[in-house]
Amino acid sequence: MDDTDVEQVTLALLDAANDKDSEVQDQVRKSMLTLGKQQPDRVLAMCQDYLLKHPKLVVSHRVVVLQTIELIVGCRIEEISAPRIKSIISLASEEMTRSKDVVPDWQQAASNILVAVGNKHINDIMEEILSKFQPGVLPHFFVVQTLANLSDSNVYGMVPFLNAILGTMLPMLAMAKQDNMKWVFSSALCHFSDSILEYLANLDKAPDPTVRKDTFSGEIYAAFDILFNNWLQSREPKLRLTVGEAVGSMCHLMASDKLEEQLPRIIPTIVSLYKKNTEHYVISKSLCQVLEASVNMGSRVLETQLDGLLLTLHQQVSAPVDYSDPPTVKNHNEVLRCFSLLANSFPDRLVMYVLQRLENSNERSRMGSLAVLRHLINSSSSTMESKKLLILASIRQPMADHSNKVKKRVVQVISAMAHHGYLELEGGELLVRFIVQNCALHDTYQSHQRATSDPEEVTNEALRTMCDSTLHLLTTTVGRLADVLWPKLLYYLTPSQFSNATTPLCKSLIVLGNKKKSNQEPSFKIDFTQEVNLPSPQTLMIRLLVNAAFPFNSRGHGPPSLSLLQILSINIHPKTETVWEKEIPPLLSLLEVSESTAESLDKKKWDEKLLELLSQTLTSIEDDKWVCQFAAEATRYLSTYNNALEEKSFLYRCIGVTLQQCFNKEVVKKQLQEVLLAARHNDAIEREGVAMGVGLCANSHLEGTLAKLDEFGKSDAFKKSPSIFNLLKERNEVEVEKVKSTLILCYGHVALNAPPEKILSRIDQDILRCISKHFNTKDLTMKLSLIQSVGLIAKAISRCVKKQGYIFSRKQELITVMLDFMKSEPSDSLKTPVRPLVMTTCANLMSLDPPLSENESFDLLKVCVNGVLSLPPDTHTPEKTKDEEILDPKQRKVLYRDTLAALQELLRSILARDPSPDGLQGIFKHIESWLGSVHDHERERAITATSNLLTYYLESLTVKCMVSFHNLGALLGRLSPRCSDPLPAVRAAAVDCLYTLLSIQLRYEGFSLDYRDEGVEGLLPLKEALENPDHSVLYKTCSDLTKVMSKRLPQQQLTTLVFMLFEGLVDSQANCCRASSVILNTLLKNRGAGLQELVPEMLEVLHVRLQSITEEQVRVAVGQTVLILASQHLQTVINTLVNQPLPYDSWTSEMWMAMGADPIVANQIMEMVMEKLVITAPYVDKKESMMRGGMTKVATNQPLAMTCGLKELLLNGQAQEPAVSLFPQLFSCLTVRLGASVGVMPPKDNNHKHSGSLHVAGVAAEALRILLARAQLDEVMKRLDEDDAWDAMKELNTHVTGVTLLARAMAKHAGPRLPAIVESLCPSLNNIYECQRITVTAFFSELLNHHVATELMLIDVLMNNMMERISDPCCTVRMLAVRGLGNIAVGSPEKVNKYAKELLAAMSSGMEEKDDPGKLITLEAMSGLSKVLLHLDKNNVHLLVVYIFMKIRPFLESDNDDIRCASILLMGNLSKFGSGEQVFKDQIHNVLVSLLLHLVDPNAQVVKACKYAMRVCAPVVGSEQITAMFQNHLHEDKSLHYGEFINDLTKYLIQDFPGMLNFYHISVIQFFKSNWAEVRAAAAMFIGFLLGNIQQEHLSHLNMGTISKGLVVLLQDPDPVVRAKAAEAMGHFH
Repeated sequence: MDDTDVEQVTLALLDAANDKDSEVQDQVRKSMLTLGKQQPDRVLAMCQDYLLKHPKLVVSHRVVVLQTIELIVGCRIEEISAPRIKSIISLASEEMTRSKDVVPDWQQAASNILVAVGNKHINDIMEEILSKFQPGVLPHFFVVQTLANLSDSNVYGMVPFLNAILGTMLPMLAMAKQDNMKWVFSSALCHFSDSILEYLANLDKAPDPTVRKDTFSGEIYAAFDILFNNWLQSREPKLRLTVGEAVGSMCHLMASDKLEEQLPRIIPTIVSLYKKNTEHYVISKSLCQVLEASVNMGSRVLETQLDGLLLTLHQQVSAPVDYSDPPTVKNHNEVLRCFSLLANSFPDRLVMYVLQRLENSNERSRMGSLAVLRHLINSSSSTMESKKLLILASIRQPMADHSNKVKKRVVQVISAMAHHGYLELEGGELLVRFIVQNCALHDTYQSHQRATSDPEEVTNEALRTMCDSTLHLLTTTVGRLADVLWPKLLYYLTPSQFSNATTPLCKSLIVLGNKKKSNQEPSFKIDFTQEVNLPSPQTLMIRLLVNAAFPFNSRGHGPPSLSLLQILSINIHPKTETVWEKEIPPLLSLLEVSESTAESLDKKKWDEKLLELLSQTLTSIEDDKWVCQFAAEATRYLSTYNNALEEKSFLYRCIGVTLQQCFNKEVVKKQLQEVLLAARHNDAIEREGVAMGVGLCANSHLEGTLAKLDEFGKSDAFKKSPSIFNLLKERNEVEVEKVKSTLILCYGHVALNAPPEKILSRIDQDILRCISKHFNTKDLTMKLSLIQSVGLIAKAISRCVKKQGYIFSRKQELITVMLDFMKSEPSDSLKTPVRPLVMTTCANLMSLDPPLSENESFDLLKVCVNGVLSLPPDTHTPEKTKDEEILDPKQRKVLYRDTLAALQELLRSILARDPSPDGLQGIFKHIESWLGSVHDHERERAITATSNLLTYYLESLTVKCMVSFHNLGALLGRLSPRCSDPLPAVRAAAVDCLYTLLSIQLRYEGFSLDYRDEGVEGLLPLKEALENPDHSVLYKTCSDLTKVMSKRLPQQQLTTLVFMLFEGLVDSQANCCRASSVILNTLLKNRGAGLQELVPEMLEVLHVRLQSITEEQVRVAVGQTVLILASQHLQTVINTLVNQPLPYDSWTSEMWMAMGADPIVANQIMEMVMEKLVITAPYVDKKESMMRGGMTKVATNQPLAMTCGLKELLLNGQAQEPAVSLFPQLFSCLTVRLGASVGVMPPKDNNHKHSGSLHVAGVAAEALRILLARAQLDEVMKRLDEDDAWDAMKELNTHVTGVTLLARAMAKHAGPRLPAIVESLCPSLNNIYECQRITVTAFFSELLNHHVATELMLIDVLMNNMMERISDPCCTVRMLAVRGLGNIAVGSPEKVNKYAKELLAAMSSGMEEKDDPGKLITLEAMSGLSKVLLHLDKNNVHLLVVYIFMKIRPFLESDNDDIRCASILLMGNLSKFGSGEQVFKDQIHNVLVSLLLHLVDPNAQVVKACKYAMRVCAPVVGSEQITAMFQNHLHEDKSLHYGEFINDLTKYLIQDFPGMLNFYHISVIQFFKSNWAEVRAAAAMFIGFLLGNIQQEHLSHLNMGTISKGLVVLLQDPDPVVRAKAAEAMGHFH
């Protein structure tokens, strides 16, 4: 290949270098770089020429070419020839300086080439650059910029030139008028200075170690003079900054005397830049360099600049620091560095200045001063040693600041001070207090407030967390602080303002205490007399104990408070240590459970444990004086909790427990007086707390407590006179009623807590006397207190008395009080006779006038019935509690018996007021819900009560006139299912109830008292049968009961009974549900015939009930109910079920399924459904909407409902017999129904929201699936499930596939059934619905695929049908017919030659089909022909080979993947008929390129077809090597490395068919315009390899012009992959 071709390719790549796609750009660069690495000089030469020949190239394109040059130079600098280096330097220099204007991207790219070359050839570069850097002429901007960058990248190469460069540059500075030139000179001087400093710092590595700083001082100073005096005054901020930066760097190189001389001007000038620029970091950095240079040379002038400097630096350090904005952070750090430099030279002045600034209350100023102070304390500790006390005094002012931002800085300063020994000094404790105060902060934001957007904002939470950490660090890391913190931190535990700091305080004290204790330090023992500021041991213990009672408050202070209490034990009292070591760890482990939370903790038990701990502690101390002091201090401490009433309430209980242990009666009396007077009676929680405390005290001091309460009751507190206000401290608003309420509650708690042996005698004279006078109160608080107190007294009585309750005179008031007693009894146990006594009293009162109102009577019944029936069984043993006698089992049984007897007595007394059916119902409605309880004992009590009540009703019944017993049906419906209850006692009582009920009915019917009905009397002997728990016996007995009931029940009550029994189907007891179903079905068999008009309603109720029934046996029985109704009213049942909303819910489905249990009924229904499906239209066409014109198929309701019903019916296993006998008809019917359902929408039902979710075809498919199961065609089912055929059959676009799979499975596994099925299906082929014709044709088409068609002698019928369908108006049917004809080659290959003529004619016409929108018929014809060819005799086909080849060739490039695939496969199959003939060989070569390129076809099946066709055609090609390649590499399941394959193939093509190269490359170039990007890309590769492998002598066969044009076009392809491949292919040019 000549150079011009390579140049064309390189040129094309250069042209494409500016491609809009970055990946293509990268590929072009890679190709160029690849070529460049192989032949750097040649490629660089072309790049240079390209730029020279295209002087007007767009800048972005020039930049890419220049960047390519830079890349090649960068990696091949060693291999590039010297002349080429020189020419590149010239080019880059010329490109960089061609435009006088600054064009950054272009000139920067050229400059980068120079810098890259300069790393190796600095002398050549400098020669070129200095030629453009002539004295007296202002240089180009990028010449200076390049010098600056070179000084960065090659320090050792550049510094030796800098003296000369500076010499040339100095006069130029005066000539620079434009800001950009001034900027670039300043920037260069900055870079030069930095390079010189780096060179001087590393002289040992430098090429010339003789270089000295003074070598440059003169020039640098001269440059400084111009920059500083002229340019720094510029209005351009960017220039000012760069000049300022340069000045900073240059200061280090200036002579000391010059710097000293200039300092008074430099510092103020740089400082002034802050006001003119927003980017302060560069200024601070420059200022820091100036200060460093000044300090290093020991400047004296610096001190004169100090005031202004400090002012400015302070302003800078006070500026906000945003940690998300790095320049502000860097600036802050530079400024702090400046302060450090100054602190080393002027420590006193600096510290004084900072401390003075601390006095300024401005937030920002203070924050800045504190930042500096912290920095100085940490970094200059030696200079700060003498100033500690001064700093300690000065820090107080910012500590008082309200700003959290300031506080945060103060905390940081305190942390630094702690580590440097400040806190041990006088005044250090104030710093500790500050930390603790901020540990106690409350949350900043309530839930409704929003956070601000200030990045520096410090929330209370953040500050608090910081202080927590600081306190922890001071405790754990600063050892010498231990004596500062211990024990002084204890002070902060008791004042309420520090409560939120309790957790961190306790944790620190625990660490300190443990350390001191384990080291046995004397300071561990605290002398509370010396430490006057500390709280007393008693107050400490009180505080920590109350903290522990609310362990999750104040950030979880419970566990640390308890742990600290344990550590402090000997400091609280020496005798506490043993008790606490034993008792506190178990309490802690309770709290440490992982899921322990405020919600999961049993607060009542927890409080009891803590009070028990207190009691044990006080007992162990054995020091009455200490205990009395504890009580007094606890009382004084109450006011601390005025804003935390739950805690206060607990403290009252602690005081009560303490007074129990107090032996000094006067102290007890005094403390009780204080508690009662100081209490804030307006608050309910506090009243309860006071009462509990007083009650606990009474346990040891009953006499004194009652005396104090009596005295308090008579005191001024209860007189509305001015003197009361002096006694009740600060409680001017207190109401006398609230104080009375407290007193009433106190009496209740005294009764509850007092010793049982002492209290009984006191109840009447001391307690009830004092509270009974308040029964008439109108005050709600007092009422609540009375109810609570009476309950407490009742509890007290229940512990002491077994005789009677306390009764008052007025009836209604008494009943109310009695019911209050009853309500206050625990509902989960029966320990006292309160319930029976209350009910007995109420029963006695019932007979008196006036009678209770309906509501009063209802309330009385509700409370008493529910209160007794809900009690646990009498075998239940309640847990024993302290001071409570426990009933022995015998007493408990008596108590239960008395309670139930009292309830029955009360019920009888209420019924006696109204002995009528309504009166009976009024009581029964309270009992009936308990009859179905899940608990045996509750059902037994309820049925016993009912039995007694009915017996009483019968005994007291006097029928004066003919009255209807209108609730008989309802009562029988409720009670009859109980005859099958799991509990024998309930069963017996239920029979008694039925007997009594029917006896009552006889009386109402007019029979005399002594009349005996044979049926009714027969009920009683049934009780014996019911003792047997065997299910069959129970249900037989239920059936017998029902017959008696059925006989005696009036017709008008039948409906009520039936519907009541429906409710019994969902009873809590499975046995009773079953009994309900037995009774119901027996009743319906006997009397159901007369209920026709109720059938729809009954089915509806059954439908609802089914939704709740879980018992399988009951569900089956409900099915029997439906079947009984169907046997009596079949048409009504079917009509009702068909009209149920679609889709059927599971309960309607169960009802359908139930009807399959009777084979005769099932057979009738199946025949009816098939008849309906044949004669009823399967769907109607409806317009989609008024706006759109399309039509939608919508299913007609009745056939759909029938299909759904049939599906459910078939689910019943007993439907197998009729299903098998009708199998061929059912199979055909459902298959055709399925065809008519595909793509059909369900009918819309506006009343039923789920109607749209029904899948019409899915229903038919499911019915068909169940039918196959009923016919026991398991292998068919298995195959269909494996192939997912059911899903396919249901959907429009896969229906044909699904039916094909169905036919396949039937052919393979159910052959003998096919003749009858085919016979049933044939009529549907002439159906008007094309969807049904499609289904049947698809089914028959697949049958031809199997030999079973020949074996069963169906072949002629099927073939004739297919031939007829070839001319069907529907193209899908025609396509399936063609497919069926093709299938004969697979199913019955021996018949192919018999039908050869018809088959070839059908296939040929199929390939020419005009009305074939998706070319599906063409596709089937080609696929079918492929199959048929395998079995046809050569004689039948020989003459047609070329004709068929010509017909299929256009399809090779079809857009349809399947057609491409089929045409390629057919081509392969034709090969056996044409082997050895030249004309066929030519045809193969004609399509070879197409096949090769489609090996990368986007469709995987096409790729497989290509591999197959090329393998079978390989022998025909005429090249042994290519034949071997095709047969070795082109296997369907193996991946192919396409690039390597094409590379090798081109070599063989060149070798074996040189004469055809012209044809080949022209064929390939045609594919440059292919529709598929993959094929275009492959074509580019093909050409690339062809060119890469071709020998010189064969080049004449190729049209290079066409090739290069084609590749250039591909480099502009819309697809970036193609462009990239074209660029890659160009890389093969050599």
